Amino acid sequence: MLTLTNVRPWGGDPVDVVISDGLIAEVVPAGSAAPGERVDGRGLLALPGLINAHAHVDKSWWGQPWVSAGGEGTTQGRIAHERAERDKYGIPNVDSTVAVLREFLRHGTTATRTHVDVDLGVGLRGIETVRAAAAALGGAVEVEIVAFPQDGVVRRPGVLKLLDDAAAAGATHVGGIDPASIDRDPVAQLDGLFEIAERRGVGLDIHLHDGGELGAFQYELIIDRTRRTGLHGKVTVSHGFALGEVTGSRQADLLDQLRELGITWATVAPVRYAPLPWRGMRERGIGIGLGTDGIRDLWSPYGDGDVLRIALGFARLHGLRDDEDLIWAVELATTSAAGFVHRDTHGIVAGARADIVLVDAENVPDALVRAPRRLLVVAGGRVVVRDGELVI
Repeated sequence: MLTLTNVRPWGGDPVDVVISDGLIAEVVPAGSAAPGERVDGRGLLALPGLINAHAHVDKSWWGQPWVSAGGEGTTQGRIAHERAERDKYGIPNVDSTVAVLREFLRHGTTATRTHVDVDLGVGLRGIETVRAAAAALGGAVEVEIVAFPQDGVVRRPGVLKLLDDAAAAGATHVGGIDPASIDRDPVAQLDGLFEIAERRGVGLDIHLHDGGELGAFQYELIIDRTRRTGLHGKVTVSHGFALGEVTGSRQADLLDQLRELGITWATVAPVRYAPLPWRGMRERGIGIGLGTDGIRDLWSPYGDGDVLRIALGFARLHGLRDDEDLIWAVELATTSAAGFVHRDTHGIVAGARADIVLVDAENVPDALVRAPRRLLVVAGGRVVVRDGELVI
């Protein structure tokens, strides 16, 4: 039994949080918890653990020597560059994956959905690597795996079989990528992916970078297959830039169908692309998850694993200014993202996994815009960060 004393959940009144067996047992007024082991929260603002809804932890070189960016600046160019170079840098490997997961923890992320490359070159080795890395940290970061066909699906015979094998071996989702512009056969890719998901009972999380009408056309294909297969609430579109590019009744109709079928969106809030129609999505209750995407990998030298900074980027990209909207941006990175990692409850409430982050901030909007150092992080009931430094 551990009690985190004198903390302010979401900037509210001070409470004591009683933790038992990795879960929050009760939340009581400050000073009223029963005697036992204590950690003084010093009146700091408390947030639930951050949830990274879109990561690629298998191919980060965090903690390794610097590697200069290369390859053509297109999706196809980056794929080719990564395939040509990854073996040189030992991608994937357990040590680098542990390093990036530790960085997640340092920034208060306690759960993630990560896409892990599955292809003819690496097979399922990336999935094994990520599981070994998560185990090395004792489950401090809960990791859900998307078997991700970075190099395409139907254009690489044998990849569908690997994705099926990954689903059979416990991957929670099967991924896809740009069915039209990568495979140039959107019907074949999506039919293959939905068949696996329906038969294996897993979810789908599909990278879709294509913009404009080409992107919107693929949304319609995904919507149609979600409806026909009954995979309500089990499909995510990642990136999905075109949703902010279509307008008027076309956009409204897409949003209505996404709501009807429980199709969610994951974004890294990139500044070069059109903002999402966030008001329409929020009004309809369409799930939005925030993620870091790749961090220090062969696609990009950027990123530090801080999902709170991603939430800040989302707020700035979408012009959020009112306190209510700024708080909502933080909810996207915490409580609202529970479904992305198969949690029914995620928050500072009884019954939730004891994932708690303390920061020195006046209120939640202040915490968002300053993204201050995470002074204390509790993950699954264990203190993993103290005074801003990892202790595991």
